[in-house]
Order: sequence, then structure tokens, then C-alpha cells
Amino acid sequence: MAITDHKRCDQARRLRRSQTPAEARLWSGLRGRRLQNHKFARQCPIGPFTVDFLCRGALVVEVDGVTHSEDHEIAYDQRHTAYLKAQGFKIVRVMNDDVYRRFDDVMDMILLALEGKIPEA
Repeated sequence: MAITDHKRCDQARRLRRSQTPAEARLWSGLRGRRLQNHKFARQCPIGPFTVDFLCRGALVVEVDGVTHSEDHEIAYDQRHTAYLKAQGFKIVRVMNDDVYRRFDDVMDMILLALEGKIPEA
């Protein structure tokens, strides 16, 4: 679960500065230990991938937009997910629309995942 080289860290910094509106909205609920004192970081490099949000307790939260329904993006997400699971991470994927329309439900789902109360997909 090691964070990778400086080049990857620079890319993560750029991604943090250019986050999507849905990522910014979700970050507002996760930052500063706002979710029952769980510490999250955003745009974290893990191996060859950069994850949207990482709780140091080994939970990854990915915010997906409509492009994630395209075939090449689905294949990328499957490789991404397989790699992260092999590294011992749990993964929660949420859609942009859910972050906007069902923010409290998304936060509850993340908390349940942290507590081990929802099954892995």
C-alpha cells in the first residue's frame, strides 16, 4: 500500500487543484475528520493509480461521472478495482449524481463501509 514516486505525487497535487464539483462536494463532508473522526486524504497515488479519496483504514472512495459508463472506462475501472483489492483496500464507488442528490445516503454508505457493514462488490 505504498505511495509512489514524486512524479505521481505531483500529478496528485494537480488533481487536487482541479477536482470536479462532485469531488469538492464529497470532500466537504470527509475533510477534517468530519465523518465520525475518520481521516481522509484526496487524490492519493497508490501504485499505478490515483484514487479520489483514501481513508487510512484502507477504504478507497471513487466518484464516477458519466464517462465511467463507456467501455474503455469500465475496463480501466475493473483493472483499477482489481489492483486495489489485491493491495487489501475496500472500494466504494459513487456516482456524481448521487453526491448531489443523495449526499447524506452517500455519507452513510461510506461510514457503513468503514464499519465493515456492507459487503464487498
